Amino acid sequence: MSIRFASAASAVALIACLSTPAFAAEGEEIEVVAVTETEDADAVVRAIEPIELDTASHQADEEGGFTLSGSAALVSDYRFRGVSQSDEGMAVQGGFTLNHDSGFYAGAWGSNLAGWGTFGGANMELDLFAGYKLPVGEGTLDAGLIWYMYPSGADTTDFAELYAKLSGSVGPVTLTAGVAYAPSQEALGNAFPVGAPADPGDKEDNLYLSGDATYGITDTPLTFKAHIGYSDGNPGLGPNGTSIAPTGTYFDWLLGMDVVPTPGLTLGVAYVDTDISEADANLIRPNFATLDGDSISDAQVVFSVTASF
Repeated sequence: MSIRFASAASAVALIACLSTPAFAAEGEEIEVVAVTETEDADAVVRAIEPIELDTASHQADEEGGFTLSGSAALVSDYRFRGVSQSDEGMAVQGGFTLNHDSGFYAGAWGSNLAGWGTFGGANMELDLFAGYKLPVGEGTLDAGLIWYMYPSGADTTDFAELYAKLSGSVGPVTLTAGVAYAPSQEALGNAFPVGAPADPGDKEDNLYLSGDATYGITDTPLTFKAHIGYSDGNPGLGPNGTSIAPTGTYFDWLLGMDVVPTPGLTLGVAYVDTDISEADANLIRPNFATLDGDSISDAQVVFSVTASF
């Protein structure tokens, strides 16, 4: 398999600036840190992406060493790597994670879809994931596999993605560097290249690099968060008229804040945007647009309410 690290060089440098300071100073105390899309599995905010279930309160089976956590959320827009999966409308999301004291975990996360993310059937995304967390120096390495499913949807929709994240903190700032790689699969293929004949059965891979930072204000319920991501994949449309890297390569970013007014309840707001231009978006319309004709990668303020257990 060939990962396009050359084309991603500038992205690696930018993301490294955000993420690597967590391990720069040897005598500083570094603590461990939460994705789902599954923060346990894909990246940063997956109520914009799957929700970090590790931060929820837990119900534990002390004898077996297992802990179950879960959450349910209502979001004003489901954004996956900066692109709306709900036609810039509301989405209901939820999931659970079963953790073991050894560091192994597994779980599921789901959301309704619309517009660009419509695959027929239940118009639903269901992510199954499993991974393992272990200490690395004074940080934590989290690696695993996520399977994106679209129940009862069109053929050739499901795909698998490997991920790894290295996390740590310096004082009140928690930093995470992540990489996700989906090997060549037909669901990611460039079946409808821009300006070229259809190529059914084509298989493509996808690379996603990310950097995240959170800062919790001491003795307050406020946490500020930031995210930057870089996608490198299929530059056209896949077999179902969608793509997880719709313009081939692009950046997405997020700035936001979470408030926890009471344990188990989180109120969030985030500004989400990408560098996908109108010219690039026009090449894959009408797929890459809301019912009103707006690009689904435009800047958006996303609100969320999350209950966890």
